[in-house]
Amino acid sequence: MTDPYSQIPQRPEQSWLEPGKLNVQLVYGLYIASLVLGVSSIVGVVIAYINRGKLGGWVETHYTWAIRTFWIGLLYSLISLVLSFIVIGVLGFIATLVWFIVRVVIGLQKAGREEPISNPEGWIV
Repeated sequence: MTDPYSQIPQRPEQSWLEPGKLNVQLVYGLYIASLVLGVSSIVGVVIAYINRGKLGGWVETHYTWAIRTFWIGLLYSLISLVLSFIVIGVLGFIATLVWFIVRVVIGLQKAGREEPISNPEGWIV
């Protein structure tokens, strides 16, 4: 007699480069690494752009969130750079850093639970 559970197809293991949970976590990991390495966030945003629109569902909200985190963070950093000539930009850099880390941590937590981002196009947290 055969085991009835042996006939249930197994879900193939997901790759880090295929759209899905692991890929979203890779993007967020590259963003965190950019705090030390600098340029890894560029790789992360490229991966997010490549995989956006391929899977749908909750994953799609994370790709939008990650892409917007990159571009809005870059905008805030440039504004802080300009304002650093009058000292207030230093506070802007600190605020941008905190904002960036909070958005990445929220994304990682929700991706781990496979939950969508509630407002992926928002500017704040």
